[in-house]
Amino acid sequence: MSAAPSKSLADKAAEYGLKPDEYALIITRLNREPNDVELGVFSVMWSEHCSYKSSKRHLGKFPTTGPRVICGPGENAGVIDIGDGQACIFKMESHNHPSYIEPYQGAATGVGGIMRDVFTMGARPIALLNALRFGDPSHPKTKRLVSGVVSGIGGYGNCVGVPTVAGETNFHRGYDGNILVNAMCVGLADADKIFYSAAPSPGLPVVYYGSKTGRDGIHGATMASQEFDDASDEKRPTVQVGDPFAEKLLIEATLELMASGAVAAIQDMGAAGLTSSSVEMAGKGEVGIELDLDAVPQREEGMTAYEMMLSESQERMLAVLKPGREADGERIFRKWGLDAATIGHTTDTGHLVLKHKGETVCDVPLAPLFDDAPLYDRPWTAPAPPPRLSAKDLPAPADLKATVLKLMSAPDMASKRWLWEQYDRHVMADTLEDSATGADAGIVRVHGGRKALAMTSDVTPRYVQNDAYEGGKQAVAEAWRNLTAVGALPIAITDNLNFGNPERPEIMGQIVRAIEGMAEACRVLDFPVVSGNVSLYNETNGAAIPPTPTVGGIGLIADYSHRADFASMRTGDVLVLVGATHGEFGASMYLREILGREDGAPPPVDLALERKTGDVIRRLIETGHLRTVHDLSDGGLIAALGEMCLASNLGCDVRLDGQAWVQLFAEDQARYLAALPDPTPLLIAAREAGVPAAILGDVVGEAIRIDGALDLPLAELRTAHEGWMPAFMGE
Repeated sequence: MSAAPSKSLADKAAEYGLKPDEYALIITRLNREPNDVELGVFSVMWSEHCSYKSSKRHLGKFPTTGPRVICGPGENAGVIDIGDGQACIFKMESHNHPSYIEPYQGAATGVGGIMRDVFTMGARPIALLNALRFGDPSHPKTKRLVSGVVSGIGGYGNCVGVPTVAGETNFHRGYDGNILVNAMCVGLADADKIFYSAAPSPGLPVVYYGSKTGRDGIHGATMASQEFDDASDEKRPTVQVGDPFAEKLLIEATLELMASGAVAAIQDMGAAGLTSSSVEMAGKGEVGIELDLDAVPQREEGMTAYEMMLSESQERMLAVLKPGREADGERIFRKWGLDAATIGHTTDTGHLVLKHKGETVCDVPLAPLFDDAPLYDRPWTAPAPPPRLSAKDLPAPADLKATVLKLMSAPDMASKRWLWEQYDRHVMADTLEDSATGADAGIVRVHGGRKALAMTSDVTPRYVQNDAYEGGKQAVAEAWRNLTAVGALPIAITDNLNFGNPERPEIMGQIVRAIEGMAEACRVLDFPVVSGNVSLYNETNGAAIPPTPTVGGIGLIADYSHRADFASMRTGDVLVLVGATHGEFGASMYLREILGREDGAPPPVDLALERKTGDVIRRLIETGHLRTVHDLSDGGLIAALGEMCLASNLGCDVRLDGQAWVQLFAEDQARYLAALPDPTPLLIAAREAGVPAAILGDVVGEAIRIDGALDLPLAELRTAHEGWMPAFMGE
């Protein structure tokens, strides 16, 4: 090591989130001390958010290839082949910390950022999803956070004109100090016109276009890699400000630029802004890059090189153009009213060189920034899973009707209609099903044929909390099941791994075991991971969030006239339960909402059975024998039954074997509830596949009636189920 760290720079390194040994490593890599600009560049590229330094060793356990995978992890988004020369491009990312500090802009810019990840690869965005986790409804911040996040998602997505078609919203005290906002975007592209970020050679012009650079979002990536404390609101300046109308112009300009043939490589400016985009383009292409920061379009006076490189101002792109194509780019940018400038060129030096006001303010090798960040094999411990709970050790409900009403009006189970009505779900006129209309997955048709894409977002954090391995398996299986329940062939997933501080062995144990469980499910279900995001340090004052590895799944429907939902029951239909109920109550909604407990082993996931059962359901949908089906998950059979009856506005008469409450509230996996005029094809297919299936009853009347033990009018159930959210929000 050539020099001891000076106190002032070492202090700045700590402020930027770098550990003392990491700062010492920078000095070793450079053989000198960095200057302030170089230190800022290293701090964001070596942040957890950009480098995955705590999780990278374990992410390699995921299966990432398959017959339909065109591009797996490592690019801006994953790409899969959906036939007919078309590709689906999709990814999920977090905007957790910004959304807690400034909920409207945090959520809005999360939507904008994930769309840029998709269209920077050549896809037109066709759908948005979001997975939201808020604190206890009684917490003083929860209502404001819900209002701001929902408004931000709707305000951005609606203005850009991309439908929000699916997602999930949960409440738990574990998110009181650190909410989660996970945004997913799905796009369509021609399979032979995918654009990548690697700069192909030296001597090419580097063009900046989009909005001007301001001081918003500086050190956003670093902030996203740190825990919160009581002073977290002071981090408000690190939250970006979004402009959805500028994003719409950016989408059109980018797609036109690509169609012109001028693009050699392209990258959006997301976390770490101009730093990450320039470093990744040059690093992936194994070239150097030199930028003249005087040429960067600036929104504010007197911006320093440090501020320009670390700003996370929104709606900005960086493109490497083919030789002599600057004029084509300028014409397109002018047409769409975007700021643009040639700000540099690729080189053969392997260095990031930055010039400002005639001086070289940064000259560092790219390798340590791009692919040589510190990687940690952090110590981890996984606690022994809790024991399985037996139904015989739990009290039966004293009043079945009151219990059902309480469960169906609980914050996690209650209708989110208030929320969904703020999103435009049908803009672009291709949405066939969405989360508000009664389907287990959103469905968007693909122009030019009969096929459609199904999409879902899933995880059950209480399962992962109690057993990270089984909970990780279940998150993937749930996504696979939701796609199957609408008739789609599951193809691939993206993920958003939300956890606490990985420097704590018990948290690192959650991360490792959840990844291993997810990886096992992906292998057995042929459901590879093609993109994703890791969000760590989600905790406040040492209290971590419940582990939340969110899974975003994509499936393909060959003919969208053969699809299913759970809102199409008709009088006289026969109800059939597919799958076995053994009485799994660990970490169940019944346990939490009725008994006030959160203990017990979560339901085990038999992946072979999941696949066998799901294949039966999907084949019957594909052949037109099944139109109404719902997977069983939170709340068990009674929740699925209640949601189907409410969505169809029809009651039922059900007969159950054994203890009715066990059959109704258990959360065993690999189960579906189907309604069809003639159950014979389903019963035969299930028997041939060795899958349990039993007739439960008939669709009839205006109440849910069960064995004389329950007589619940739909009107009463609807009031309870749909009333909680508007009442909570005061509307």
